[in-house]
Amino acid sequence: MQPKIKLLRFSVVLVLFIGLLFFFLGKLAFFQFFRSSFLLKLAAKQHTYYLELEPQRGSIFDRQMRPLAINVPTFSLYAVPPQVKNINLVAESLNQVLGLEKSFILERLGRQKQFIWLARKLDMDKMDEIRAMDFDGLYFIKESKRSYPNSRLASQTIGFAGIDNVGLDGLEMHYDSYLKGTPGWTFVLRDARRRDLALSDVLQPPVDGYSLVLTIDQVVQYIAEREIEKIYQKYNAKGATIVVVDVKTGEILALANRPTLDLNEPSKYPTEARRNRAVTDFFEPGSVFKIVTASAALDTGKFTPEDKIFCENGEYRVANHTLHDVHPYGLLPFKEVISQSSNIGTTKIAQKIGAQPVYDYAKAFGFGVTTSSGLPGEVAGVLKPVSRWSKTSVGAVPIGQEVCVTALQLASAIAAIANDGVYMKPFIVREIIDKRGEVIKSFEPQVVRNAVSIETSKMMREILANVVETGTGKLAQSKFYRFGGKTGTAQKVESNGTYSHSKFMASFIGFAPVENPEIAIAVIVDEPRPYYYGGVVSAPAFKFIAEDVLKYRQMGFNRKGNTVLARAYER
Repeated sequence: MQPKIKLLRFSVVLVLFIGLLFFFLGKLAFFQFFRSSFLLKLAAKQHTYYLELEPQRGSIFDRQMRPLAINVPTFSLYAVPPQVKNINLVAESLNQVLGLEKSFILERLGRQKQFIWLARKLDMDKMDEIRAMDFDGLYFIKESKRSYPNSRLASQTIGFAGIDNVGLDGLEMHYDSYLKGTPGWTFVLRDARRRDLALSDVLQPPVDGYSLVLTIDQVVQYIAEREIEKIYQKYNAKGATIVVVDVKTGEILALANRPTLDLNEPSKYPTEARRNRAVTDFFEPGSVFKIVTASAALDTGKFTPEDKIFCENGEYRVANHTLHDVHPYGLLPFKEVISQSSNIGTTKIAQKIGAQPVYDYAKAFGFGVTTSSGLPGEVAGVLKPVSRWSKTSVGAVPIGQEVCVTALQLASAIAAIANDGVYMKPFIVREIIDKRGEVIKSFEPQVVRNAVSIETSKMMREILANVVETGTGKLAQSKFYRFGGKTGTAQKVESNGTYSHSKFMASFIGFAPVENPEIAIAVIVDEPRPYYYGGVVSAPAFKFIAEDVLKYRQMGFNRKGNTVLARAYER
């Protein structure tokens, strides 16, 4: 019996082995003929992978090629979840180093994927700390991070880019198509432990972005930032804007706003701080708008600077509305009506020349339309055609009511008066260049129109110099230069449509020097307290900015910039 049992067992085992042999041969044939392409792709996926090559985002420079926005090298952390051995330990360690929620890390490491981002654009010290832990399944990719060397300088103008180097605000967003470049692709080879070994031949190299060269001058911007911070804090203001423009070219040399933000940490600031008030906010200008009425009166030949206007001793009725002056005046020469900022005198001038010329000259000075400066978010303001004026509008529009303007419009308008009546298009970008410095696109000064004649311009410059020397702008006087300008104090409109008696816009717009104007400046302060007159709040800031900018220009833009910058901080 025993031999038969042994033979039976042997036969069963032999049949089993033969069956398994044919089974494996069949599987081998199946994989060889029907699954080979899939397995080859799987092997290739495990040992090679596509890697997107990030292009270098273009920089942003000031007019002297000083960097305002640059890229710095950094590293980003990613994981291959199947390779991570102790998920809880990894999550706990990354929580301590990066401050990421442990639940967030566990959720990502629990995914059955070959690539998961854990943290982007890390500081070098954190990267070194994580690398020292030597966890399986954690790797780094070299990237670049947007950096703003001057943090708050011209922050709303420059804007910022996001984690993927895509422009999200300001010029970073507006010119993103030029700055961002085009990504490339390559293969990365890995060993059996999935460690990166080397890059294969690049399939498509990245194309770096172009850089912007702005009209902004970093030193002039620092001077403007210094003064705007002083008045913003001193007068507990809701907001403030300063614009500095080159009179002869229309180049914007500085543009500062408050509140502001640090471009390196934009998420820590409210949306309010990101707004470029110089072009996005419009307001009733008040008396600074009288430059339009005065220019229209002189340019049409209806008045001369010495003509007398009776100012009704401080009270004058237009239709069903009564106008008042801060101080009652009797008979005033035309130039004194402007220098003393008489509402009544200005209204009587407008009544004599007519509503249509006031409107036409306001359009000639660039009000009611955008300046097309290249700054994103710019609004046109409000300038109603004469057909929509009411019976009281002739007593409102000429003195800066029932009309809304932006700070950049005001700076451009006063610049036209200073520039022999020639209105220049304001602009913020001078050139777009490649990484070799070759110019891809340039933006040249552009004459838009003659707002007034040369003769009118000269008369207005003297009248506005008189505003500073004997009128409402005395606090803008300088010991070194002769300045011209106009003050403005405008009541803000409440939500119910009435004029506020506690909320004001304090303004001063001017140019320097009177004899040969180089720069025009607008200083606008929103709801200053306790003082709110433009001649008190805004005029001194104009003076300090104009003095320092003119000294800087005389010393030379390049060599002496740092000296002037140091002195700017000492004020």
